[in-house]
This record gives sequence, C-alpha cells and structure tokens, in this order.
Amino acid sequence: MHDIKWIRENPEAFDAAMQRRGLAGQSAAILALDEAKRQSIQTMQVMEQERNALAKSIGALKGQGKHAEAEASLKRANEIKEQLAAFKAQAEDEDAVAAALAVLPNILAADVPDGADESANVQVHIWGEPTKLGFEPKDHVALGEALGMMDFEAAAKMSGSRFVVLSGALARLERALAQFMLDLHTDAHGFIEVNPPYLVRDNALFGTGQLPKFEEDLFKTTTEHYLIPTSEVSLTNIVAESIVANDTLPRRYTAHTPCFRSEAGSAGKDTRGMIRQHQFSKVEMVCITRPEESKAEHERMLKCAQTVLEKLGLPYRTVLLCSGDTGFGAQKTYDLEVWLPAQNTYREISSCSNCGDFQARRMNARYRETAEAKPQFVHTLNGSGVAVGRALVAVMENYQQADGSIRVPDVLLPYMGGMKVILA
Repeated sequence: MHDIKWIRENPEAFDAAMQRRGLAGQSAAILALDEAKRQSIQTMQVMEQERNALAKSIGALKGQGKHAEAEASLKRANEIKEQLAAFKAQAEDEDAVAAALAVLPNILAADVPDGADESANVQVHIWGEPTKLGFEPKDHVALGEALGMMDFEAAAKMSGSRFVVLSGALARLERALAQFMLDLHTDAHGFIEVNPPYLVRDNALFGTGQLPKFEEDLFKTTTEHYLIPTSEVSLTNIVAESIVANDTLPRRYTAHTPCFRSEAGSAGKDTRGMIRQHQFSKVEMVCITRPEESKAEHERMLKCAQTVLEKLGLPYRTVLLCSGDTGFGAQKTYDLEVWLPAQNTYREISSCSNCGDFQARRMNARYRETAEAKPQFVHTLNGSGVAVGRALVAVMENYQQADGSIRVPDVLLPYMGGMKVILA
C-alpha cells in the first residue's frame, strides 16, 4: 500500500515510479478520489456541527414555547442523523482511494535495472562451474520413474495434473533437504523456526499483497479460508496489527510448509515434472526490521539462501531482477538460479525480496524506537531458503550417475541414515 500523503506531495515522482512498472501515471486519478473523500469528510463534519447545534436549540425552543420550531429542528436533526449514517456506512464499505491503491505495485528501488522482462535481468554473481557428468544427463522425471520412486500417474488419478507421489529414498531425500535447511537457518543463521497455519483469511493475504490482485492464483475453501501460496503469508502476518518492540528487531523467522498455487496463467509452462506444481514444499525466510537496516538485511538473507546451495554443492548464479520482472510487492529482488544439467540451463530456486514498508502499511505493522516515540512502519523481507522440491530436482540431476543411481550430497548424509547412494 502507498502513502497517500506522499503521493499528494510528490505526484510526479509517483507517476514516474508507476511508469517504471509499465503503468500509466496514476496520481491524477488517485488524487481526484482523495479529494472527493476529503470533501465528503468535510461535508460530514459540517453536518455533525449542524446536528449538534440543532440538538442544543431544541430544548431552548421548547422552553420558549416554540413547539413548532422545536419539532422542525428535531425533524431536521433526525434527517441529518440518517444522512450521516449513510455517509459513514458508505465510507466503511467502499473506500475508493484504498481500493485504487491496493492494486498498484510497490515502488522500485533506485538500483533496480529497467527492462520489460527477464531478458533484462542482470547477473551479479556466479558460484561453481556447470556440472559436467561425462554422459548424457537424464532429467529428474526419467531418473525418478526409473528408480520407481516418482509417480506422476498415481498422483494424477487422485488429484489431476501438476501433482506427484514421491516414495522410498526420494521421499526421504526431500525430507532430508528440508531438515538440513531448517537446521542451517536456525543454528547458523539466527532464524526462529515457526510452524504456522496453512489456512489463512483474506486479510492476511491482503497484507502480503496476494489479494485482491492475484486471487485467481489461490485455492479458496468453502469456509472462506485460503491455502497459503507461501509461508511468507503466515510468517509476515505474525506482526500484523501490532506495534513491535524495538529491542526485538530484527525478527527472523523460518518455516517449512507445503505451498499451494493454482498456477493460473501458466498453461503449457513446465508441464513435465516437479518444476511447477499446485502443491510443493518450501523452506521460507522472513525478516521484520527497522527501515534503516532493511538493505543490509536483504543482502544477509541472500547470503543465507546462497549458503544452502553452496553446502549442497549445487552450481548457481544470482541475478538482480529488472523492473519488468520484479514482483508486485517487492522494491528489489534477487533470484538464485540453480544449474540443471538435463536442461543445460539455470532455473530459479529462490527469490529474496525487500518489500520496504509496502506490506507493513497494508497490515498495519509498526514499531517504536522509544516508548515515547511515534510508531513507524517496519520493513518486511522474504526469501525462499530454498524451494525444497526444486532442490530435490537439482540434487537428482547434478548428482546422478551413469547407471541411473543418485549420490547423496555429503551434508545430507546425517539425515539419510547412512545411505550414500539411492539405487533402484
């Protein structure tokens, strides 16, 4: 959500910020709605003053024997009361300014490169050399099905497309990856492990920016709950509608949860395998911090995600997303892309975003520097630490052997009961 006061004072800067997002200037329409709202408030204030004056005069008129005038004043006061009730109900039900602002994306950081799409993203870091196997690599689907541990057909029978059944050592390997990530983030990176709700109400999704703009990407239940598309929603909303104690900042949360996405608009994209599914597993990182610390916290979060891939021995690159590829709620985003030998390319496995105060304004999350200070909005950040299913894909493809078996990365051996190689 945007600060309407800032837009009033900086309409040209706001228009320029929206134009970087590929949108036309928005300030004129927003400020027209804002002016109408302010005029409405002024009208209500005038009506309140008139009603109060009438209420005071009624007794005096009766005391003077002017019963007809008193009756007319009472009638007018009641009319004003009804009009005010209608004004207030309309203001509560439909705030046109808030509705217009709710669908506008965050203002990009100054160092985000301009560009229309992912082709303008900028590589800022690369780690490791692309894996050379010495034989024609198989993709994770061919590997998993040959092992008898990855079954898309069984999943389709019960759930439809974009689901999978993992079993045996591959199911354990996915669990091992999640446990390794959680242990790393909690023991080495200072995150607090959280087991959050998987079902949330619409206010939580509004707070993190999925609603109202992206409702078609969500799964909604008959109880008016939504399945979380990422635990960013649950973790960030821990501080919603609250004033956070300054001495508890920064707060760093991590969680391993299933995530549910309808993948609306992705027809035909990554239909093979586990890259893009309706249900997947992810270890998430969320940071709540002071505004002046959020840039440094963003770089720190990125390093935490990079460390996961480095300890797994997975080659990757870091890219800074351009204006046309940066998500709705983010000011600035880094993507980590892991090397997949079968595709002979890098594929996204983590996004680390600084949202500034954009989400905090939507969920009214604030802090005080001192007990006497005026509350300020916190800054929120989120990042995949990392996508567990895609990490499984990357391990399978980078650690495959010519006979179709899969070596277990050294850091996962303690979680695999001594198993060093996954065999059919």
